[in-house]
Amino acid sequence: MEPDLFTAAAEERQEKDPAASPLAVRMRPRTLDEVVGQQHLLKPGSPLRRLVGEGAGGPAGPSSVILWGPPGTGKTTLAYVVSKATNKRFVELSAITAGVKEVRAVIDGARRATGGFGKETVLFLDEIHRFSKAQQDSLLPAVENRWVTLIAATTENPYFSVISPLLSRSLLLTLEPLTDDDVRGLLKRALTDERGLRDAVALPDDTEDHLLRIAGGDARRALTALEAAAGAALDKGESEISLQTLEQTVDRAAVKYDRDGDQHYDVASALIKSIRGSDVDAALHYLARMIEAGEDPRFIARRLMISASEDIGLADPNALPTAVAAAQAVAMIGFPEAALTLSHATIALALAPKSNAATTAIGAALDDVRKGQAGPVPPHLRDGHYKGAAKLGHAQGYVFPHDLPEGIAQQQYAPDALKDREYYAPTRHGAEARNADAVEWTRKHLGRKRS
Repeated sequence: MEPDLFTAAAEERQEKDPAASPLAVRMRPRTLDEVVGQQHLLKPGSPLRRLVGEGAGGPAGPSSVILWGPPGTGKTTLAYVVSKATNKRFVELSAITAGVKEVRAVIDGARRATGGFGKETVLFLDEIHRFSKAQQDSLLPAVENRWVTLIAATTENPYFSVISPLLSRSLLLTLEPLTDDDVRGLLKRALTDERGLRDAVALPDDTEDHLLRIAGGDARRALTALEAAAGAALDKGESEISLQTLEQTVDRAAVKYDRDGDQHYDVASALIKSIRGSDVDAALHYLARMIEAGEDPRFIARRLMISASEDIGLADPNALPTAVAAAQAVAMIGFPEAALTLSHATIALALAPKSNAATTAIGAALDDVRKGQAGPVPPHLRDGHYKGAAKLGHAQGYVFPHDLPEGIAQQQYAPDALKDREYYAPTRHGAEARNADAVEWTRKHLGRKRS
């Protein structure tokens, strides 16, 4: 980062008094080997390794990169590590405050540094999705001619928020959400490290578990909450951070919910039964408990898809598409925004008319098959396309429904043992009432005897 009077003064103050900086800043990795998570981006020969000088330059110099991932996964941290480890000139801009003028100034400076001193420039541009198309266009000549090596960070899908020419000239690196183990390792380091809390307080298991739930895979959030709770514990003269102290500090109660135990299944069961019972308010309560406890949003979405078929079915044909769309959206966006999508789907399912006719129908059909009530396929329904099929009587006598005025042929479809068996019993709820009329009409025209 290019120094100025104020930056130099701030860095000098931090060196003299490390506690003057937030814990999340103090615990930033100094090398790529200290980075938590994202190991798929840090293998030998990776673009980030080459940016810090671990690889050949020249005609095969390091490429510009776009870092895409949710908040707290290490985008700024990776850029910070590059700034400290590289022997290149490093400049940082934020798309929130910078414009075309600032970008052009950096590019002009980079060309002078390259031409006059042979010094390459790395430009870190945070929140590039906030740049307009014209602002992003201003980066193209510098990236294309490698006057600068760009490291751009975004929390939004770059295929929608970054112009195609810039994407094609850069490598897109996707950062994965940190796992609980990743964040746990970071917390333990912060508790003991000289840059961190220096063993001033201990972190019991129950407090650590709640801290992980609060963090939701966001390293910055975890360290911020840890620092606040540690400060509160030390102010009270306590040697460890109690769960109560953490709750008071972050104003979030520890939800009694074990993602690997009974509570996981009990609350999930209560959510589905509340939807089945059309109690939208109770359903939202259990959804909120699962979200607050850090439940995997994909697990919740899967349960909603099952509920759409199991308890709603054809009473509302839009229920399953709504649940499937919610699952797809959740997989793309993750928390915290996924809570909105899950709420959308939960409300729609809870208020939809209910029918388990599809569930009981397949259950009854499976029961007959498992009891051995199958029997041979009627000859007129068998495949008649191969040579010799006609001699076997296959497909002989089959009536093509499309040739008939009403589009339905009075012929047997089920095996003999099940020719009058009825599995589907539609309700008169919601849209399924139309199915009830249709089933009655078609069974009559098929010549089916009532069972």
